[in-house]
Amino acid sequence: MEGRRREVVVSSLQFACSDDISSNVASAERLVREAHAKGANIVLIQELFEGYYFCQAQREDYFQRAKPYKDHPTIARMQTLAKELGVVIPVSFFEEANTAHYNSIAIIDADGTDLGIYRKSHIPDGPGYQEKFYFNPGDTGFKVVFQTKFAKIGVAICWDQWFPEAARAMVLQGAEVLFYPTAIGSEPQDQGLDSRDHWRRVMQGHAGANVVPLVASNRIGKETIETEHGPSQITFYGNSFIAGPTGEIVAEADDKTEAVLVAKFDLEKIKSKRQSWGVFRDRRPDLYKVLLTMDGNL
Repeated sequence: MEGRRREVVVSSLQFACSDDISSNVASAERLVREAHAKGANIVLIQELFEGYYFCQAQREDYFQRAKPYKDHPTIARMQTLAKELGVVIPVSFFEEANTAHYNSIAIIDADGTDLGIYRKSHIPDGPGYQEKFYFNPGDTGFKVVFQTKFAKIGVAICWDQWFPEAARAMVLQGAEVLFYPTAIGSEPQDQGLDSRDHWRRVMQGHAGANVVPLVASNRIGKETIETEHGPSQITFYGNSFIAGPTGEIVAEADDKTEAVLVAKFDLEKIKSKRQSWGVFRDRRPDLYKVLLTMDGNL
């Protein structure tokens, strides 16, 4: 007897950003509409899409880009869009919370309801990606898994995607699909360093290890930011993709072209596969206490 089906169509967007909020939000809306026209139920927009990736520089004036979560204009616009189209939209933004600042994402359900936020947990700090200057470490933890109209989803942000613990924590709490909005590209200090394939393989591993689909959205284009040491430039390598529950790539973009990726998954079929594969049945949490240490010493 054939079991019941519960299908969801997910989408990943990819586009180049200017440093103008209105044009970027308009681009995001246009592509969300295109994804909806292709049948998408949940549409992922890239990280911090309102402007350039400003973390190339440590500049006091860039804190002015942060806005409070409450009554955030871009979130409000995406709520209206989500309700109109009946789609789920995670919305990345630079959050000001009194004296704290976060790299955050609000999850908008298909009726326009704001389901809450996740604040980025792992904050990088290296040439071109100086996020510790701007963002406090997130305090929401990975207990934030969102029950949307179409699926229970786990959402983390960019550097979080390199940590298997984050993916496992979200799936342990019931996430059926993982979403990672991203801003990653070349390394200003070493133009010969290309992390693209490594970046993608790590997330394919999360999908396969947890037997869930995974959606990654990255920007494209060349962005130049004036720093205290002169101009810094990153060429963002796109390659947004959707992976299936064994880590297989089912849809992918290139490194230069605007894209709207879509893929359909039967969540009930994947649930049965996840249950039968045994990777959660055979876990030994009692042996993993070392993961709660920084140096491996209990």
